[in-house]
Amino acid sequence: MSQLLTTLLLFCLLPSVDPLFCYTCVFPAISPLDCLKFPTRCPPGQLCLSSKSVGKRGDFQVILYEKSCVLPVFCGITGEKFAMGVNFTFTNDCCNTQLCNGVSTNSAFFGPSTLLSVLMIFLYLQ
Repeated sequence: MSQLLTTLLLFCLLPSVDPLFCYTCVFPAISPLDCLKFPTRCPPGQLCLSSKSVGKRGDFQVILYEKSCVLPVFCGITGEKFAMGVNFTFTNDCCNTQLCNGVSTNSAFFGPSTLLSVLMIFLYLQ
């Protein structure tokens, strides 16, 4: 009986693991302020992601932002993707505290209507 009591006591003293909540954008946005974000509970072992993609084709340039949960292997990387004639360079930054991938304070505002103009690009990127 004392062994069972000791096991239960040790189990109660273990630290609890709180789930990590991160912001997730409904759609990628061309401004961090355009992100239609909502808190999402991340699966165990994942971190909060803030990703920025810069797309260029000639003089045309668009910057896209995305927020979500991601496996740590995708954190701190930069890469390239080519879609619909536009070359995108992306950077993934991660953090591990509650809702830490919120809105950046030093970003410019472009208004929600600009999201519709590049929505088709995003649909083909995925």
